[in-house]
Amino acid sequence: MLAGMEPIELAGRLGLALAMAIFIGVAFEEIYKRDAPSNPGGIRTFPMLALLGSMLFLLEPKSMLAFIVGIPGVAAWLYARIRAAPVDQIDPSSLVIPTANLLAYSLGPIAITQPPWVIVAASVTAVLLLEGREALHALVRTVPREEVFTLGKFLILVGLILPLVPNHPVVSWTPITPLQAWLALVAISTLSYISYLLQRYVPKTGSLLPAVLGGIYSSTATTVALARQQKQSGVPDSRLSAGIVTATSIMYLRIGIVVAIFDAQLALLLLPALMGLFLVGAVLAAFEWNRRSTSTPSKALPATNPLQLPTAVTFAVMFVIVTLASAWVRARYGQTGVLGLAAIAGATDVDPFVLSLAQGSVTGMTPHALAAAILIAAASNNALKALYAVLFGSLKACGRPAVLLLALAVLGIAVAASYLR
Repeated sequence: MLAGMEPIELAGRLGLALAMAIFIGVAFEEIYKRDAPSNPGGIRTFPMLALLGSMLFLLEPKSMLAFIVGIPGVAAWLYARIRAAPVDQIDPSSLVIPTANLLAYSLGPIAITQPPWVIVAASVTAVLLLEGREALHALVRTVPREEVFTLGKFLILVGLILPLVPNHPVVSWTPITPLQAWLALVAISTLSYISYLLQRYVPKTGSLLPAVLGGIYSSTATTVALARQQKQSGVPDSRLSAGIVTATSIMYLRIGIVVAIFDAQLALLLLPALMGLFLVGAVLAAFEWNRRSTSTPSKALPATNPLQLPTAVTFAVMFVIVTLASAWVRARYGQTGVLGLAAIAGATDVDPFVLSLAQGSVTGMTPHALAAAILIAAASNNALKALYAVLFGSLKACGRPAVLLLALAVLGIAVAASYLR
């Protein structure tokens, strides 16, 4: 008897192991024995393997010697069964069949020594993998090869480079560390990558979804793309106008999420303003959407890979420059200088400036002043997008959304002023 385990508890854990073995066996029979009965394993074999593994483990639970010796025996049996089976009824190159049998053999020790959720999670995962064989193979054939490389780049950014970046200031001008700079890049890349996947693989049927997803990725890029579509349509299209305003409305939610990742208190302070501006933008977008349109529905926005190395390097460099500039301006010109820098930074790219403030690059400013600076940067960015809408879509085609973006900019400045009082 295992130390500290009552007989009733041991019986319950053995029963759980047998139940999970039957569960996996049912899925295995449906997939691998329906057309090839010679495949070893199934609804009777898996419980027997689980029982065998449990008994061998209980013989010597400390060293697990009996259980370990049993593994080559199970492997030899599997090899003999696979070799003896007709070639047309079994795939000897598949590792799923022997792996499923060995998993069933190990269920007993897992159930006895680990929390119940471990064996349940392992069994459910195994069943999902077995049942999803056709779907997973179809997914592999559907997903382009470059998507695998895109995912690999994301994992490199998050899992490989991030742990290696030092977490101490490199220069005395700013408290921002290289780790914080890379975290900023990871935060923006994650949001952009999620938006990219949704844009590429979620069906879009002429709704505002492309503009919503584009706003998560980049409201500026979305404004330019929709303005070009507006110009190509030849006449003002209320749906495209609504999409431009929608992308900017989503920008306020995106700013809130980014700030919350690094400074929850600042995000809470900004929440009423950002939500208010988002709701105003949503109402304006709904008003535009409901106006009568005379042209064809808008086309889906192109999904752009956000994890290109030049893009990542450019963002990291901009973040460092904005961070150093913010600290220098604060030291030389005080709070007023930072607010002026916010207007300049927002006219280029609002993300590096927002992230630098959220990570504490500027010291000596009150939270209300930091919130006002972020709102000023967003308002400046809206003014820039209004200019882009006219330049890329013409005044006739994009005059209305440009005016609405300017209205949001003015409202954002007014809200920022209220934070400074």
